[in-house]
Amino acid sequence: MRASTFTISALLAAMVLSGCASVGPDYQRPAMETTVMWKTAGQQQADFANWWKQFQDPVLDQLIAEAISSNQDLVAATGRMEEARALAVGARANRFPTVDATAGASRSKASETTGRLAAGADPRSKDFQLGLTASYEVDIWGKLSRADEAAKARYLASEANRNTVRTSVLSSVVQTYFSLRAADEQVQLAQDTLKSRQTVLALQQKRRAAGAIGDADLHLAESEAAGAEVTLAQAKQNQAGLESALAVLLGRTPAAVAQPQIARGKPVQALYSLAGLPADLPSDVLQRRPDLIAAEQNLIAANADIGQAKAQYFPSLRLTASTGYESNVLENLTKPGSLLWNLAGNLVQPVFRAGAIDAVVAGAEARKTTATAQYVQAVQGAFRDVHDALTAVSTNDQVYQASLKRVDALRDSQRIIQRRYEQGYSSYSEVLNAQRDLAQVQTALIEAQRAHLAAVVSLYKAVGGGWDVSAPRA
Repeated sequence: MRASTFTISALLAAMVLSGCASVGPDYQRPAMETTVMWKTAGQQQADFANWWKQFQDPVLDQLIAEAISSNQDLVAATGRMEEARALAVGARANRFPTVDATAGASRSKASETTGRLAAGADPRSKDFQLGLTASYEVDIWGKLSRADEAAKARYLASEANRNTVRTSVLSSVVQTYFSLRAADEQVQLAQDTLKSRQTVLALQQKRRAAGAIGDADLHLAESEAAGAEVTLAQAKQNQAGLESALAVLLGRTPAAVAQPQIARGKPVQALYSLAGLPADLPSDVLQRRPDLIAAEQNLIAANADIGQAKAQYFPSLRLTASTGYESNVLENLTKPGSLLWNLAGNLVQPVFRAGAIDAVVAGAEARKTTATAQYVQAVQGAFRDVHDALTAVSTNDQVYQASLKRVDALRDSQRIIQRRYEQGYSSYSEVLNAQRDLAQVQTALIEAQRAHLAAVVSLYKAVGGGWDVSAPRA
C-alpha cells in the first residue's frame, strides 16, 4: 500500500512539473490594415446565418434543408472534421499517464540434466501475476502541450473548412435555384415567342395565298418561326441542365439525378423584389468567414509545430511504475507477501543526430512562413470578394433598370411599327426587327434579374453567411 502511494505521488509530482516551460514562439496574428466600412444600399439588419429566408420562399427553404442533410461534399467535409477531432483527442491523451492492468499465468518445466536445477527440486513450476503498470512522459519543455495545441488548431481548422463547404453549398443551391427560376421564365418567353411567330406565319401563309404579299415576306415568317423553335429548344436544354445540377447539390440518388423533379416556388420577379441588402458593413464582419478562421487556425498549428520541433533539442524524461502480485500458487496471489512494485525513470538527451532535429525545426519554420502567406492571401481574398459582390449588385441593378426602360420603349415601338405595317407604311422586315429587339431585351431583363440575385447571394457568401457563428463547437 505504501508503494502504491509512493508511485501515485511520484506521478502527480511529475505532472505538476510538466508544462512548466514551453519552447518555441507564442502565436501572434500577423499585423494588417483591415479597417474598412463598406457602404451598401441596404437598410436591414441581416440574419447572416439564415440569409436566404429573406426571399420568403418555402420551396427554397426546403431545398436548403435537403442540401444540409444530404449534400455529399458536406458529408465528406464532416467526415474530415470528425477525423481531425479524433486526432486532437489522441494528441491530448498523450499528456496524461497511461495505466494498464495486467494478468498472466504460466506453467513451465526446466531441464533436469543441465545441473542448474537444485537437488530434489520440482522441475515443473507455475507463475501467476496480477498488477498495474503506469507510464508517463514529463512534458518539461512543452513538447506534448505544443502537439496538443497544434492538433486542436487543426481540428478547429477542419471544422471551419466544413463550414466553408456549407457556405459554398448553400450559396450554390440558392444561385442554381434562382438560375432555374430565370430559365423557367426564359422557356416561357421562348414559348410565347414561338406561339406568336407561328400565328404570324399562319397569317402570312393566308395572305400569300390571297396574293397580298410576296414570297420574301412568307419566307421571313418561316425563318422567324424556325428560329423561335431553336431558341425554345436551347432554353429547355439550359433548364434541364440546371435541374440536374440542383439535384446533385441536394444529394439526391443517381436515379433522381437522371430524372430530376425540382419543385418551384416564387417566380424570379418576386424573388428579385425581395433581394434585400444588409446595412453598411464594417470589415469586422469578415471575422465570421469560416475560410479565414481555418487559415488562422492552420497558422496557429504551424506556430505550435515549431515549439514541438525545438523541444527535441532538450532531454526527455519518462517515468514508469508498476505494482501488483506474483505467486507460484494461485491461492497465495493476493496475500501481502506476494506484493511487488517497481518505479523507474528514464532520461534521454539527444547528443548527435546528424542535423535531423535542425531539419525538423527548419521545416516547421518554413511551414509557418507558408501558413502566414496563406492567411494573408485569405484575408485579401475576403476583402476582394466583398468589393466585387457590392460592385456586381450595383451594376446589375443599373442594368435591370435600364433594361426595364428599354422593354417599355420597344413595346411602344413595336405597336407603332405593327400599326404602320398594317396600314402599308412599313415593311414586314421592320416588324420582325422590332419583334427581335423586344425579345432580346426581354431575355436580357430576365438575365439581369438573375445576375442581381446571384450578386446578392455572393455578397452574403463573401461575409461568411450560412452558418451560426455563435453556436457552440462540438
